[in-house]
Amino acid sequence: MVIVGSGFGALAAAKKLAKAGTPFVLISQTTEHLFQPLLYQVATGVISAGEIAPPIRTILAKHPNADVRLGRVVDVDPDENVLTYEAGGERLRIGYDSLIAATGARQAYFGRDEFAEFTYALKTVDDAESLRQQILRCFEEAHTTTDPEHRRNLLTFLVIGAGATGVELAGQIKELAQRYFAASLDDLGPDDVTVTLIEGANEALPAFGGKLSEYTLRSLEKGGVDVVLGTFVTEIDGHGAELKDAATAETRRVTAETIIWSAGVQANDFAGILAERTGCETDRAGRLLVNPDLTVGARADIYAVGDMTSLNGLPGQSPVAMQGGRHVARIVLGKHDAGTPFKYRDKGSMAIINRFRAITRVGKIELTGFIAWVTWLAVHLAYMVGFRNRYVAVMSWCGSFLGTNRAHFYYAQTLTEAPANAMADSEAEQKPPVRIAS
Repeated sequence: MVIVGSGFGALAAAKKLAKAGTPFVLISQTTEHLFQPLLYQVATGVISAGEIAPPIRTILAKHPNADVRLGRVVDVDPDENVLTYEAGGERLRIGYDSLIAATGARQAYFGRDEFAEFTYALKTVDDAESLRQQILRCFEEAHTTTDPEHRRNLLTFLVIGAGATGVELAGQIKELAQRYFAASLDDLGPDDVTVTLIEGANEALPAFGGKLSEYTLRSLEKGGVDVVLGTFVTEIDGHGAELKDAATAETRRVTAETIIWSAGVQANDFAGILAERTGCETDRAGRLLVNPDLTVGARADIYAVGDMTSLNGLPGQSPVAMQGGRHVARIVLGKHDAGTPFKYRDKGSMAIINRFRAITRVGKIELTGFIAWVTWLAVHLAYMVGFRNRYVAVMSWCGSFLGTNRAHFYYAQTLTEAPANAMADSEAEQKPPVRIAS
């Protein structure tokens, strides 16, 4: 039995198999189980990466039948039931009787992959820490620069895509300006910081729609975020982006030091490998069009779950992946008959907007504001792995949301010494203006 991946779907299947005493090998490119919905809080200093990315080996340590291996799967032979993966500089092969693929998705750029060079994504711990460093760098340099235009660009943040990640990031960056940096930098006020959220659809959080999307828009604008709907990004470079209004076709350019891309996802590479080897069809995002029982193509011994799959329009959310992982494990364990269709139980959807504001939909019940915000915190706390992680998260949330503390903000400037001849040349020239600190 082999599981590929370490996300929500893979872990759900692994726990089910582990508790049943079934031996399995779990192969993952990373050593941690990432709680991806909270990456934006790592990027904005609310919590640390360790709180949302516990080691997968630690989670499964009490189960002797679990063999966790760090590696990257590069091929599969369905006829021979053999998986090929790379680990420690070697290419290794492992046999399987059943295979569960749950490798998730990565950022998509809709055919403009060059945008990745100039934007920040938010799919991995490295992404979150890189974005956090960028946000801090911008505020720190804005505090010391003497160039007004450079200062304005440093304090302009473009967030592309008004899905959950985009909304959460836009709201948090503006809160940083209003609460954290306003309390620590006396020359920087909230009005100096511009956060623009750009969405091609005509509503924020389009997956929700209706009153919840309207509430999201009002809350963002009330919080100081500039929301631009019905607008697409046509060009991006190292200094800004070109926007095009979908209705009028008018274009305008916005300059900014920080552009965050959260506009789409596509399946990871292993989905393409499985599609090629099994003949399974994929959608435009490269997701596997799995069978109702979550098998791949004509193979009864290969399953796929989570964001790398597409089935009946189910959303790419962690509850879908977890329920899919458990469903497949039950089939493998013989608790469900082979071919049993996967039935998703929708427990609701939610998204946080900013401090004390969120939206929640459970069936026909819709909640907004503080009640929805508390519900969001409680649900995400419940999904965290480990008591210590939950305890530290609560402490971090209290400090960040009730106070102005961001305990996980740290930044060290990388200094390079100017050559001696350059120093002499600069001294011979007219000295630049000096800002006097008060």
